[in-house]
Amino acid sequence: MDQRGTVEFLSSGRAFGTDAPVEVVETHGAYVFLCGDAAFKLKRAVRYDYMDLSTADLRHKMLVRELELNQPFAPEIYRDILPVTQSPGGLMLGGTGQVVDWVLRMWRFPAENELERIAERGAFDDRLADDTGVAIAAYHAAAPTRDHSGRRLIAEILAELGRVFAEFPSADGAARVPEWQTAAAGALEQVGPLLDARGRDGHVRRAHGDLHLRNLVLIDGRPVPFDALEFDETLGTCDVLYDIAFLVMDLCHRDLHRQACRVLDAWLREARGAEDAGLAALPLFLSVRAAIRAMVLLQTDAARQSTGSSTAEIAAYLDLACAALRPAQPRLIALGGFSGSGKSVLARALAAGIGALPGAVILNSDQERKAGRAQTRHLDPKSYGRESREAVYRAILNRAETILSAGHSVILDATFVDPALRASAEEAALRAGVPFHGLWIDVPDDLLADRVMARRGDVSDADRSVLDAQLRAGHGPMSWTRVDGTGAVDDVRARALDLIGRDAPDRD
Repeated sequence: MDQRGTVEFLSSGRAFGTDAPVEVVETHGAYVFLCGDAAFKLKRAVRYDYMDLSTADLRHKMLVRELELNQPFAPEIYRDILPVTQSPGGLMLGGTGQVVDWVLRMWRFPAENELERIAERGAFDDRLADDTGVAIAAYHAAAPTRDHSGRRLIAEILAELGRVFAEFPSADGAARVPEWQTAAAGALEQVGPLLDARGRDGHVRRAHGDLHLRNLVLIDGRPVPFDALEFDETLGTCDVLYDIAFLVMDLCHRDLHRQACRVLDAWLREARGAEDAGLAALPLFLSVRAAIRAMVLLQTDAARQSTGSSTAEIAAYLDLACAALRPAQPRLIALGGFSGSGKSVLARALAAGIGALPGAVILNSDQERKAGRAQTRHLDPKSYGRESREAVYRAILNRAETILSAGHSVILDATFVDPALRASAEEAALRAGVPFHGLWIDVPDDLLADRVMARRGDVSDADRSVLDAQLRAGHGPMSWTRVDGTGAVDDVRARALDLIGRDAPDRD
């Protein structure tokens, strides 16, 4: 079908009822027309192996599915579907004449609010990373489950990757494809039973399917997923860990490993431990996501007759795909110290350089205590009694053992003032069969007090009275290695790394 007349109409202000200029964005499957606070999406009249939009009816059906998938989670963006009709005076939207095509009407959002743009300008901070992980967890919790074999879904993707890569046997940047294929096949064989079990247990859902930085936007200060994959129900159905792995991989590819860790930590925390064992499959999921990006670049360059223009990025994606399948040995790092010693700051600084991609999982006692509640909500003092405290430590130690068994390193962030709790952390590492590093962060009492008094909007409720009680009680016999916690965080991090060693070059 010739869409030139429809494109010309939508490119003019007439479609928007204004004389203002219209911005047109083109993709392989759609046109998006932007003017003022409105946006119209028109599906292209194209047919690919994986997507048929060759008739107006098929395009309408696809727009309906796009609206169904996205409006519940992003009502601030997705409005409705309008017909493009032929009238005596020409084309119009929503008329009573013959329908020639359909558009999805949306509210326009500022491009600078896209998470990709935010990341590019260096503003993807810890708070945004936490909020993003929480938002995706809520999205997954609401997504309908599907009865699918997790192993088969990944096997089909690997087969498709194999077919496409075979079309580019000597492409620049793709030299590591055979190495990756062998490693990925071995990884699938290893975690296949886990993937099938996750499918039976409700972890396979009709998820987003295309969850990367470009498909997340800040609306009223909160991250909102949009533009879920609508053209293929099989591709949109996946393990929820595979779904978020796309975003984690995207951040790693951009050398934003710290942010990748924070997003994953928040997502895992919201799942209350239900996703921890699944981390055994994360290396394969990250690897497949990176390989898919390499494949798409190969196809795009060929379609544009610009072979070789993406060589460096293709190679980078394949390097990441291979690196993800070579994780370091997991280990347990426990950071103890009085309130205000900087444990949480150090944990965040260390995580991205420890263990398998994207880095060590941080288990924070204050966050565990407030799980399921606002992280900045001030809790009743009873929540900090002995029984409650011991329950929190049991919870994070149990989670630590599960995560360690799944092949990922863990950083425990808690005061560990009680020697018995320090011993429990060491015993958890022993049971998991992994190396243990216990670090006690030493900071002068007056600096501890200054830091505690300066806290604002922090997850910890510890105040001066709590600190004074800790100091009076002392830390008991100390077998952990002491680390000077004064000075710049980079200096404290360097001192800690000198004591525990590095798994990989800096990933910050």
